[in-house]
This record gives sequence, structure tokens and C-alpha cells, in this order.
Amino acid sequence: MSEYSGYSLILSFTHFYKCVYFYRPEFKLMVNLILFGPPGSGKGTQAEKLIERYRLVHISTGDLLRAEIAAQSPLGQEAKSFMDSGRLVPDEVVIGMISAKLDSNPKAGGFIFDGFPRTTAQAEALDKLLNAKKFSITRVLSLQVSEPELIKRLLNRGKTSNRSDDRDEGIVRNRLDEYRRKTMPVADYYDRQRKLSDIEGEGRIEEIFNRLTAAIDGAGN
Repeated sequence: MSEYSGYSLILSFTHFYKCVYFYRPEFKLMVNLILFGPPGSGKGTQAEKLIERYRLVHISTGDLLRAEIAAQSPLGQEAKSFMDSGRLVPDEVVIGMISAKLDSNPKAGGFIFDGFPRTTAQAEALDKLLNAKKFSITRVLSLQVSEPELIKRLLNRGKTSNRSDDRDEGIVRNRLDEYRRKTMPVADYYDRQRKLSDIEGEGRIEEIFNRLTAAIDGAGN
């Protein structure tokens, strides 16, 4: 055997060993994402593109609540009883709805979570649920856009939209402050797991999308 062939064999064996060592067969190979982005960051546009690229199922807790209530399911009726009395729907009810959504999409390439988790407790509950189903969060993507740019985008949007909260700069600033206050602890939670990627959210749509996919595709490296 030549020196070159022997070297190639060693490289091939090393690559095989790494694949066997790091592959965890008990976990399903899926792309499961959480996408953070402040108002005006273009999160909705990028979420649609990610759904198409990775064959993801979109999970919005607001949509789930409305669908379960409309279907008059046990979880929907339980959620409605809380909402009708002016109380927040407990995390365990929301987690139950997410669990049902996961189970109803067994052929999905993965899931993208929108509006959840909003707190560290919810993030911990989501991790526990996904682990029980042999899933895990692949990557948490946080779109980073400067405050002046966000304010400009939202005020411009307010000129054509019917949203009154896009027209008042004071309200816009309050919304951005609230977003940062709520998101930071959750972002820190995933950062400790080394799953958080801050993504530059300014530029052309395709440029931003390419940054997102690069972070996702490199998540296992």
C-alpha cells in the first residue's frame, strides 16, 4: 500500500469514527428552530423562507390557541376558561397544545417556533417536551437590527398599515424595550447551551437569509 493510500485510509477511518461517535441515534434528524426578532426586523419574511427551505412546520402559540378553541378540544376548552376569566393560559396547557401539534406532523422536516418560548420557564418546559419526543432545538436565531433602523421601518410601515402602534414613535420605542426585556433571559438560556446565533438583520432579504441558513447548516459543527 502506498504512503498516500495509507494516509487516505486513516482519514476515512477518522471521519467514520467521528460520525459514529457524535451521531445520537436516539434523536431524530430534524431542523428545529426558534427565531427571535424585534418588531420591524423582517422575522415573518425570513420565517416563511426558512419553512420552505427546510420543510418546517410553523408553530405559533396564538394560532394553536385559536385552533384548539375553535375545535372545542379539551385543551381548547381549558384554555378558553382561563381566557374568559381574564387569566393567562398556564404554560402546561400551551405545552400540551405544542405536543399535540408535534404528534400530528410526523413527516415534518422540523419545526419553527414563533412566539414561544417567552420565558426561561417556558424554554425549560419546551426542552423537556422535545427530549421526551427524541427531538431537540437545533438553533436559536436572533435577528439583530439597530434601533434607529427598526424605528424607521415601523414608522414607514405605519404610513400604509392600519396599525396605530406603528405610527407613534413613543409606542414603537416601548414595544422595542418590552421585546428586549422579555427576550434577553430566554436568549441567555440558549446561549448557555451554545445554541444561540446572533444574525445581522440589515441588508437585502437574500443576504439575511443566507446568514440564517449558514448558521443553521453549521449548527452541528
